[in-house]
Amino acid sequence: MHLHSLASPAGAAAPPAKRSESPPRCLCAHRSPRSCSSGRGRRGGSGRRARSRRAPHGPARAALAAPPATMSSSSLAEVKLWANSKEQEKYENLADLFAIIKATERLERAYVRDDVTAPEYEGACEKLIAQFRVLWGSMRDGVPGIEAFMQEYHMQCPMAYNRLVKVGLPATIEHRKQPAEGGGGGARAVAETVQHFITAMDSLKLNLVAVDQICPILSDLISSMSKIATLPPEFAPKAKAKGWYSRLYGQPASYELGEDEVRQLLFDLESSYNEFISTIK
Repeated sequence: MHLHSLASPAGAAAPPAKRSESPPRCLCAHRSPRSCSSGRGRRGGSGRRARSRRAPHGPARAALAAPPATMSSSSLAEVKLWANSKEQEKYENLADLFAIIKATERLERAYVRDDVTAPEYEGACEKLIAQFRVLWGSMRDGVPGIEAFMQEYHMQCPMAYNRLVKVGLPATIEHRKQPAEGGGGGARAVAETVQHFITAMDSLKLNLVAVDQICPILSDLISSMSKIATLPPEFAPKAKAKGWYSRLYGQPASYELGEDEVRQLLFDLESSYNEFISTIK
């Protein structure tokens, strides 16, 4: 069979040639609508999606273009707790009292954990006790009490309360049975004790009978006796001095001893001094 026998019969129209379809050109002169950002050359849903992504008009567009709102200067104004200098002093005293109690609590816990040495603890504790006494004496009328103050401000400081309010002496002096190392527990401590005995008795004879005048002397007397190694652990003159100190420590700094109290304290000091001299001989 020849190839020309398979050809279409004469006169039959040849099928039209298929034209290659090319993607429509975009009006933006891009080669393909896929590379056009405007989406005008896309068909059907593509064009609708492009139109849905157009920028909003009207109030929505104005809201997007508006700058973010800023806080007014009046809302950032400083809030003061006081209206005059008297109220300012009150709040500053309360802040100082809060700081002293917190610092004492930290110091007590550091001493218990052996994070500070005994000499460092004793010096810092005596300073905090003195600061507390001075500050509390000036604000006693404005604060109902230390315990109420600590409850109001949710202060969990039992060690500080015991040291500042009840005892008034560092733990190294309160519980010392033997003199500290390097504490001068020899002739120097004996001389200091004699000096404090004489100073305390002379102060009472000169009518210096206020608590803030007597308590520091008694504290020095107790501290100096604690440094003497030759004294027995339960020394009666030391116990008497501690008893008077604890009794006066709970009173206001301006409290003055009555005539009977002065007479009794002077008698106890003189008898304790004589016993001390006879013991160290």
